[in-house]
Amino acid sequence: MTTLLAIGTAKGLFLATSDDGRRSWQVSGVHFPMTGVYSVAMDKRRPTPRLLAGVTSSHFGPSVATSDDLGASWQEPAEPPVAFPDGTGSSLERVWQLTPGAADEPGVVYAGTQPSALFRSVDGGISYELVRPLWDHPHRTQWDAGFGGQAIHTVLPHPADPAQILVAMSTGGVYRTADAGASWRPQNTGIRAYFMPDEWPEFGQCVHKVARDAADAERLYAQNHHGVYRSTDGGLSWQSIADGLPGDFGFPIVAHPRRGGTIYTFPLVADRERFPVDRRCRVFRSTDAGDTWQPLTDGLPTGPFYPAVLRDAMCVDDADPAGVYFGTRSGEVYASRDEGDSWSLVAAHLPDVLCVRAAEV
Repeated sequence: MTTLLAIGTAKGLFLATSDDGRRSWQVSGVHFPMTGVYSVAMDKRRPTPRLLAGVTSSHFGPSVATSDDLGASWQEPAEPPVAFPDGTGSSLERVWQLTPGAADEPGVVYAGTQPSALFRSVDGGISYELVRPLWDHPHRTQWDAGFGGQAIHTVLPHPADPAQILVAMSTGGVYRTADAGASWRPQNTGIRAYFMPDEWPEFGQCVHKVARDAADAERLYAQNHHGVYRSTDGGLSWQSIADGLPGDFGFPIVAHPRRGGTIYTFPLVADRERFPVDRRCRVFRSTDAGDTWQPLTDGLPTGPFYPAVLRDAMCVDDADPAGVYFGTRSGEVYASRDEGDSWSLVAAHLPDVLCVRAAEV
């Protein structure tokens, strides 16, 4: 079985493959040179997996490209497939997230964008339509831009109920629909926004990433702008799980693909000091849903380490045992073939890594 690792960077897309159980990697590229690749998805609901890439060119603007031959060739439409309708007064800046829908909706793909909006495709990601009720939400005028822009960066369809979809944005927080997008409610109770006059608002939090537990679809994990949280009721309420971490600031949070309660994150010092805590390269893993945390360092750099890991620059694959991957802002990509117990270098000297996605293909 081949493992494919897609690495989106500020200057294009790189593809790494391993045919020996993820012991060694061959890196190819660059696809879409001098183009920011902010999102990648691997849609395995098809007989041949489809790759989707959210690309942003400084000359031609943002678009979504697709490949049905594992990246050997790419199709990019002449007109951007994700576009705001006339009358919205907005234009697309970039596609931050591409997420295949539920297993029983084989054509559905979601796109989270900047400015904060959700688009839905029913043809496998070839064309998209704005989810208008979220765009027309009365809170939207109060959603503000975070340091990286004002965008929906997380889209989590419910695995057992396609009518339930959770999104997260920075800033704005977590919102959820239970009626296939017809209405949306904020789901931020318990998440702190220290930078606001009311530190516990209904909405407005700067949530950096949300992940869903593999065994319990109602259990969610959130990495916030200062704060790491768990919800056991589908996002209705959140509790801190930051105790045991060296810092509560960071960007990614990733859930194991099969084992409930196992999650990964990469802590940084603070919003004003975006370096790894103690200048050490450490992934932290919890196997009890955030009650306790363990640093994972075997095979990672031991000297002073300064790069950050962005919100979508950490992922897991679907192999057994699961692979864990992360890329840094200084262009290194690391992989673990044993669920984080040990690590090896996949690539170095790449451009700023914006996102990674991996799967057996």
